[in-house]
Amino acid sequence: MIVRDLATAEQSNRRIVSPDGNWESTRMLLKDDNMGFSFHITTIYKYADFGMHYQNHLESVYCISGEGEVETVNDGKKYPIKPGTLYILDKNDKHILRAFEEMQMACVFNPPLNGKEVHNAEGAYELNAETVTV
Repeated sequence: MIVRDLATAEQSNRRIVSPDGNWESTRMLLKDDNMGFSFHITTIYKYADFGMHYQNHLESVYCISGEGEVETVNDGKKYPIKPGTLYILDKNDKHILRAFEEMQMACVFNPPLNGKEVHNAEGAYELNAETVTV
């Protein structure tokens, strides 16, 4: 059994802050945990507006708090995000995330992240990022 608490994880190297200042993510479950997915609690900062394109991962995102929107780039559709909203990037969708206020999100990635990933120039996470050890 694996048991972790968010407050402790936030004080460890499991907390990653984006170099661009848009988000921070505490990686609660990672590839080394051998579950086949990773689980993160991510905070999107107020007024963040940035594009992503997870070419190497599928992602599911559940909004715990805050409000914003996600826009799919291919068709320009905008979807409101508020507490209780789940959106799933099941086709490696290129998208733009906008936070109207700070949002706390629960995120699941498949394949799982190693732990140190931040977005590359295309807005994706690399598959070979360095592993976090705790």
